[in-house]
Parts: sequence; C-alpha cells; structure tokens
Amino acid sequence: MRLAREGYSIVLCTFAVFAAVAVGMAFAVKYAGMPVWLFWAVAVLLFGLCVCVALFFREPTRREYRSDPDTVFSSADGKVVVIEEVFEGEYLKERCLQLSVFMSITNVHANWYPVGGEIVYRNNHLGRFFVAWHPKSSEENERTTTVVDTGHERILFRQIAGLVARRIVNYAKVGERAEQNAKYGFIKFGSRIDIFLPLDCEVLVGLGDRVRGGQTPLAKLHRE
Repeated sequence: MRLAREGYSIVLCTFAVFAAVAVGMAFAVKYAGMPVWLFWAVAVLLFGLCVCVALFFREPTRREYRSDPDTVFSSADGKVVVIEEVFEGEYLKERCLQLSVFMSITNVHANWYPVGGEIVYRNNHLGRFFVAWHPKSSEENERTTTVVDTGHERILFRQIAGLVARRIVNYAKVGERAEQNAKYGFIKFGSRIDIFLPLDCEVLVGLGDRVRGGQTPLAKLHRE
C-alpha cells in the first residue's frame, strides 16, 4: 500500500494545517492558560482527520492485475449499483448495457482501464454534484468520458463526480494505447464509474456485489 500521487498536495497541506494549529495551541497552553486536556483532545481529533485524508488517497500494491481481451474488468473498487439497458447518447449513439460501480469514501479511489485497445475518445464535462447514486448523476454531474476501441468493440466508461468527490483525474490521451487494468485515473474522495457494454455481453456480477478494480471480471464480450 502506498500514497497515490494524486493525493500528495492535499495530504501535505492537511498535515501542514494540523502542524500550524498544534503549534498555535501549544502557545495558547503556555501563555493564555488553555487547558492541557483541551489541547490534547483537539490534537488527537486533528491527527485522526489527517490520517483519514491520507487513507482516502491510498493506492494498493496488488500482486496481479488480470488480462483477458474477451473480459471487461472492474474499473474501480466498490459496489455494483446499476445493471440496466440504456441509450448512450454521447458517443456510441446506441442502446447499451450500463454497469455502474459506486465508490464510497472508504474505498480505494484509483481507476483502471476495464479493457485494452486504442483510446479513441476522451471528454470532460462540467456539471452539477448530485449524490453518485442519483439517476441524473450519469448525465448531469461533473464527469469524464473515455472510449477504448478493443479492435472488436468500442467500450465507453465514465468517471462521475459526486456530492463529496469534486475532482476527477484522467490520464487517457486519444491515440495512445490503453493497457487493460493499467491505472488511468483517480476520483478524489470517491464516487462512481459507469461502463457501457454491448447488449449481447454476458454479465458476471449482480447488483450489490463487491468488486475490485483490475481484478474482478464484470462481463464477457462475445466476438463475432
């Protein structure tokens, strides 16, 4: 387990603020008569908050990231909250099977490519901040859409910011190759990933299932 690079500045700033407050309170104890117990109570609380922020940006060192061109793997750690047929109108312009994984603030927030192939589309959208499980969050929240052409299918997946998560990081670049289960982004403080699959795919998970990014198979693709 290590600290994700996306959290370096936030964690550093958090600990700097903690240190400044602690020094100020130490002076208050010495020169203004602040009770020592109050100093320690606040210090422990602030330190706990700093540790929580650091945990939000943890990144696991996993021994194995699986690879299979016929399999779509989870893009994130979390829980499957949506499996339904929808019309994808941004890029694919066709009916697809939407599979969504919700990341709580306690989950790892890194994101991995669900498939491998050429990156053919990437777009950022500013938007609102509904809670991630709100039906409108997929179309109205701040989000980043990426499409990978596997050579047989074009798979669209979308990072969605939620009520708490308001900063999406995405390293995908059009024209580059996506390596299946390589890290491609991060949603700070968690939220949701939508993946749009062909209707004839074989879904391997159910609603409420817990999944792990880069390791849990979500669906099997049927090649013609």
